[in-house]
This record gives sequence, structure tokens and C-alpha cells, in this order.
Amino acid sequence: MMTLHSILALAYLLAAVLFIFGMRRMSSPESARSGNSIAALGMLVAVGATIPLLKGVASPSLPHGQTLNYVLIVLGVVVGLVVGAIGARSVKMTAIPQMVAIFNGVGGGAAALVATMDFANRLHGGAGVSTIFTITMPFSTLVGSISFAGSIIAFSKLQGFIEKPVTYPLQQAVNAAILAGIAALWVYLIGFGQSTLLFLLLFALSLLLGILMVLPIGGADMPVVISLLNAFTGLAVAADGYNTNNIAMIIGGTLVGSSGTFLTVLMCKAMNRPITNVLFGAFGKVAVGGPSGNGSTDKSVNPIAADEAAILLAYAQMVIIVPGYGLAVARAQHQVRELADGLEQRGVEVKYAIHPVAGRMPGHMNVLLAEANVPYDKLYEMDAINSDFQRADVTLVVGANDVVNPAANSDKGSPIYGMPILNAADSKQVIVLKRSMSPGFAGIENELFYNDKTRMLFGDARASVSKLVNEIQRMN
Repeated sequence: MMTLHSILALAYLLAAVLFIFGMRRMSSPESARSGNSIAALGMLVAVGATIPLLKGVASPSLPHGQTLNYVLIVLGVVVGLVVGAIGARSVKMTAIPQMVAIFNGVGGGAAALVATMDFANRLHGGAGVSTIFTITMPFSTLVGSISFAGSIIAFSKLQGFIEKPVTYPLQQAVNAAILAGIAALWVYLIGFGQSTLLFLLLFALSLLLGILMVLPIGGADMPVVISLLNAFTGLAVAADGYNTNNIAMIIGGTLVGSSGTFLTVLMCKAMNRPITNVLFGAFGKVAVGGPSGNGSTDKSVNPIAADEAAILLAYAQMVIIVPGYGLAVARAQHQVRELADGLEQRGVEVKYAIHPVAGRMPGHMNVLLAEANVPYDKLYEMDAINSDFQRADVTLVVGANDVVNPAANSDKGSPIYGMPILNAADSKQVIVLKRSMSPGFAGIENELFYNDKTRMLFGDARASVSKLVNEIQRMN
């Protein structure tokens, strides 16, 4: 006859399988929704299996005479479910990056609090804190706190509360001093004495480090930052799982930590920049001047009216649409889908070119276009579509900037030189929808805008696309 612990162990194994299978299905936009549901089911199984074990696992670390309050535990689960459901239903697709940052930060903060409280309870409850726990608990507190505080700053940048990178003299030296202080406290806790007050000080310094690490990073690098902080949260949760002997937390945290790290490396590769440059380069400061940021330009652009642009699109054989953050800001995804439908009714082949770091979070453009029910088979990753630009009659750039800048291929003095881009400049005609000639988050002017083949349609992207839709409808 199976014991309760055997049944719960099998439940953890089932949760782990669901986590892995769900994450595997998230690798494709077409299966991502079902993958998310499968992973959520795995989390439900893991939580359901954990509650019966809480008393046996946690009681050794509780102060003498203290018992677990199951009412508060169930209340926490219910509140979390309600807040998560409301957030998922009410937050607009354009604000998904902010929600991801907040939810990730909450996970990191929770992991840090669990480690801190577990340390204090073990120390004052008479259970004692072994050397291995003195290593893993501060680790969980450190990376969890950095994730929480850094995610709050990332949210503020994405929401527009902090518009520019915040820098000051000796910034990196200050961060290094804080990190050295954290390391000193950690070493003291391991080899010289255990103190709740010193552990709380380590907690506070970790929060401060998380804030100061993200403040100087520009908005263009927020996808990388969110991915890295997500990996931190996973590692913190895995360390907590070790501390509390929870297999599901170890497996789930390790999966998140490893996948987040891998995604961070891939995005840095897509920008041709090392992670150290993202974290310590304060990339995103607006440079003044031309393509390389070293001087002014006297080049002129070729504007175009909506009716002229509509004619170019309507009589094309192939049109490639390049979405960017400007599409998200203007909330123009539905209008873009309507434009594509109108063109396809006229026999025009329409494709969407997706750059891996377009937007403000990994997969941002995929999420926006999915909301507008754009068919998944029309979304093409950069490597799959770059060769098609040469055959495209028109490339329509909607709010994208740095990811289509030819300077990445030709200007060795440009800060984005070597970054893989969408080769929009190879198409026969380019129409760029943009509010103004202001540079993108990289702070440099876009050579594509001055190309003889490029026409600039100025204005709000949503309004401009709506005008294009109306003009094409008049031709039918």
C-alpha cells in the first residue's frame, strides 16, 4: 500500500513533467497557449501536493510552540489566484511587459522572504542553521531581492515613470562596494557567526543593489533585463526548494533559471552585445548626431501621403510588415491585421518579419499580433525571412527602428554595428510609419530613413494604418 509521502512524491513528478512539457510547447507561437495552460496545471498540482507536507517540512524550523496557520495559507492561495486572474483578464496586451516584470518581481521577492524567514525561524526555533543552509539561504535572498527590486525599476521604465537611464559619477564603484559588503556579510554568516540582524542587512543591501543595477540600463535593453531577472527568480526559488526540501520548487526553479539564462544569452547574441555591456554599459543614452552619434546629418527624407502609400501596397505582389515597439505604443495591431486582410483580398502576399528583440519583452510582437488573431504561419523569425526582403515589393515598417537600421551592417562606428537586423533595406520600396525623426532607444539615427527607396508616412501608427485601410477599401 502506497504511503501519503509516496503519493505526494508522484504528484511532484507529475508536476515536473507538466512543467517541462508546457515549456516545450511554449517554443512555438502556435502551441504557446496550450503550453501555458499545461504549465499552470503543473503548478496547481505542485501547490496541492505541497500543502499536506507543510506541517512536516516546516515545523523543525518554526520557533518553539508555533504552528502553521492553514487559514492564512489557503487565503494566500485564493488571493493569488484572484489577483492573477484579474491581471490576466484586464491588462491590455500593450502592457504585458509591465505585468511580466511585476509578476516576476513578486516571485523573486517571495523567494527572498521565504529564505529570510526560514533563516530567522531556524536560528530562533532551536533547529540551528548548518553551513550548507547558510550558503543557500543568503543566495536565495540575494538573487530574489535583486529580481524583485530590479523588476520594479524595469516596470517603471516600461510604464514611462523613468524615461531615461539614470547615471551618476562612480556608479559602478558604488555597486561594486555594495556587492563587496554583501559578500562580506555572507562570509561572516558562514564562518564566524549567525545573526538575524546581519541577514536582514544582507537582505536590504540586495534590494538596493537590484535598484542600482537596473537604473542605468536603457529601455531598449529591457527584454534582456526582464529575461535575466526571470532567471534570478528561478534560481532563488530552486534554492528555497532545497532549504525546504520541496522537490517541485527545485525542479521548477531550475527550469526557469536555466531557460531564462539561455534566453538572455540568445537575445544578447541577437544584439551582438555581451551581457556585461547590457548591465554595465548604460546603453540607451540618447546620442546626439548622425548614424554613428558623432555629428549632425544634412540628409533629407522623402515623405509620402497615405493615398500614395496605399497605391504602392495595393499593387504589390509581396508586402512584408515589420512591427516594432511603436506599434505597441499606438495599439495598432488590429488595424495592421485589417490592412493585411485588405491586401490579401487583392491577391497580395503578406508576411510579418519578427526580430527577436523587437519590443520590450521576449516575444512582445508575437503576443501583440496574436491578440489581433494574425495567423501564426504568417509570422517569420529574422533568419527565416531575411532572404525574402529582396523579393518584397514593399516593406512596411510600423514603429520599428534600430532592428532595421543598415548601420548595423555598414557603420563600424555605430554602437549597434554587428547586431543582426531585418534586411528591410533590400526590398524594392520601404514605407516607414513614424511619429517623427527622433532616434530609437539606441540613440542613433536610422540610415534606412534616408534611403532613396524609403518613404516616410508621419503620424500616429494607428491613425496612419487606418488611413491606409480606408484608401485600399476605396480601390475595391
